[in-house]
Amino acid sequence: MINDYEATKPIIEDATVNTQTTQTESNDDVISTLNGLIETCKDGQDGFKDAAGGVERSELKTLFYEFSQQRSEFVGILQGLVRNLGGDPETSGSMSGAIHRGWINIKSAVTGKDEQAILNECERGEDYAKEAYADAQKKNLPANVSDVINQQAQTVQAAHNRVKALRNAESSKTANG
Repeated sequence: MINDYEATKPIIEDATVNTQTTQTESNDDVISTLNGLIETCKDGQDGFKDAAGGVERSELKTLFYEFSQQRSEFVGILQGLVRNLGGDPETSGSMSGAIHRGWINIKSAVTGKDEQAILNECERGEDYAKEAYADAQKKNLPANVSDVINQQAQTVQAAHNRVKALRNAESSKTANG
């Protein structure tokens, strides 16, 4: 049972607790974070689609199309979260993404669909996606949003690792042969 003194006793905060980190981001900040990830995922979706068109090996084509589809699904989920928060979801990729996609096209055209160059560009794009997700994970987002971002970040990391392993295999094959 709480007595009157305990009920009116001021709560003294521990000086080691940073109140800034326990407060969730504003609704507008959450929407902005999600829209940034939507742009990143749209860039990845388009970049992987372009990469699939620039390689000959069916294994790589299939993988890149799968990653493109995966990013499309991420976009849909993130757009739904933005709508639930009352915001307008982003519908396109970023300008830097368009430049990156153009770089893939230039590389594949100039180098005669060089898989090594395309894998390098895909890994570079995935480095950017990993960084965008890591930045979002540092923010104090609502639990449901944070859960989605954490799950997608793990998938992005796995895709990055797969692309990097393929790139390394291609590098050693080129070096040895």
